Amino acid sequence: MPTTAPVWVLDEDEALELLAYLVTAARTQVEEAAEYGPMRLLTAARRLAEQITPRSSTATAAFVHDDLDQVPELAVPRTGREDYVARLDELCRSLAAHLTARWAPDPAGPA
Repeated sequence: MPTTAPVWVLDEDEALELLAYLVTAARTQVEEAAEYGPMRLLTAARRLAEQITPRSSTATAAFVHDDLDQVPELAVPRTGREDYVARLDELCRSLAAHLTARWAPDPAGPA
């Protein structure tokens, strides 16, 4: 379970802004090259991160700063696709570790 008291990290206007970006990005993606899909999703992730970080836990803020911010916002994999995919894989692993620590902490505690 979450380790912090429930707090709204987005107000309705902020959530609508993110929703509008996601919906319009989905529509735009229909005519764009496939490489732009990950870029649009990472842009949305960054927009969400910007909104939640000031109101989030220290651990979540650290994930955003230490992990999400390490993937370039406009990284379109035209060259170096393997490196790009590896960076996304590492970002997914880091997020999984953060979520596991937040919602399913080791009952034995830190090592």
